[in-house]
Amino acid sequence: MSTRLHLLAACLLCSLAPAAMADGDVGRPGVPLLPAYRTECSACHVAYPPGLLPAASWQGVMQNLPQHYGTDASLEPAQVAELSAWLQAHAGTARRMGTATLPEDRITRSALFIRTHDEVPAAAWQRPAIKSRANCGACHPKADQGDFNEHQVRIPR
Repeated sequence: MSTRLHLLAACLLCSLAPAAMADGDVGRPGVPLLPAYRTECSACHVAYPPGLLPAASWQGVMQNLPQHYGTDASLEPAQVAELSAWLQAHAGTARRMGTATLPEDRITRSALFIRTHDEVPAAAWQRPAIKSRANCGACHPKADQGDFNEHQVRIPR
């Protein structure tokens, strides 16, 4: 391929990258996290990118904060309203998530998660350094920044 075609291809890829990130590409950082979301949610776990669940799932999560996966994560009504609106605006869609079926309320049950983690041996999830499929930071060093790039994955032994 000529140098001119290489340059054209590189320009095209660069022009498409922001659209891909805005469209829910979980491999790279996309939507900047709302500061209140980062503060509240990352106090206990990674503040998951909103594109990893559809709007209906986020609505369920936000309505069930007093029993948030076995923990009381209650917030003030104004905070719930602010976070809910932001999550709804940036939630995943079937197109963004690359599937016709949307997950329930757990990212780890989504077709996207299952497809992108299909090479991880079942025994790996039981390792003391990992403990759970929800422990993104165990293998993704930039998970707290919303960066799940597969080229940076380091699965602990």
